[in-house]
Amino acid sequence: MSGPRGLLVLRAGALTTVQDRGRPGWAHLGVPRSGALDAGAHALANRLVGNPVDAATLETTLDGVALRALAPVTVAVTGAPCAVRASGRPVAWGEPVWLPGGAELEVGRAESGLRSYVAVRGGFGVPAVLGSRATDLLSGLGPPVLAAGTLLPVGPPGRDPARGADGAAAGAGAAGSAGAGAAGSELVLPLRLGPRADWFTAESIAGLWRSGYRVSALSNRIGLRTEAGPPLRRARGGELPSEGMVLGAVQVPPDGLPVVFLADHPVTGGYPVIGVIPEGPPLDATAQARPGTGVRFVRAGRN
Repeated sequence: MSGPRGLLVLRAGALTTVQDRGRPGWAHLGVPRSGALDAGAHALANRLVGNPVDAATLETTLDGVALRALAPVTVAVTGAPCAVRASGRPVAWGEPVWLPGGAELEVGRAESGLRSYVAVRGGFGVPAVLGSRATDLLSGLGPPVLAAGTLLPVGPPGRDPARGADGAAAGAGAAGSAGAGAAGSELVLPLRLGPRADWFTAESIAGLWRSGYRVSALSNRIGLRTEAGPPLRRARGGELPSEGMVLGAVQVPPDGLPVVFLADHPVTGGYPVIGVIPEGPPLDATAQARPGTGVRFVRAGRN
């Protein structure tokens, strides 16, 4: 079977969206950043199929996705480890896989972690909005959440070959940050205090470094919510006017339990921000932290 380059969604899963590196630089217009939550896993998936790092991939949530290739394509699955099948036959996870036209790709349930990433050579060619193909759940920008029957166009392949040259190392690293969601594991987040740390008592801040929290089931692409830890107590009352928010900002609502702002976070907020988690692997790991995963904040940089 051969036809136009594209992938047909047969099963959309719990939540599957198109993601790339997002649309930074538009916050002054009220546009959130969005983009892949696990940036490392997204980048690796693209590298495995010879795409530039900003090519669009699919981000699945917990139970994967099923797709049919309308023409021969090369794909790769990274992020949360899962079973991958092509027309019912087991194929490699974390390595390039060639699909003939008509073949069905089944990305299974995450064995640990939460989110897997599906790259196709040429990238998903959905229309760009403000320079990005990312689906933003907060603003509604970008393509809609995938549903069965959606046809995803595939762009032309670039000059770089699909990279199986990484060999065993590629498979070993393909999990991205998926280990953060494993049973009994702990998510350790480096926190740089400021800009509103002075809104909280010294005792609360000291206790923050000694205490543990858990990932709440209310977490989503907008923010990782915590529970089951000591509330942070304010040193002053009153309210803040709305201020700009950045990726990784840790806001503290009235219940005192920290919220880590993720890719689809709002651009402004009125609750005090006790600090910021720098971009990098620890922030990527929030994408793979299942509800109930332990969370611990540690000092980062000079506070």
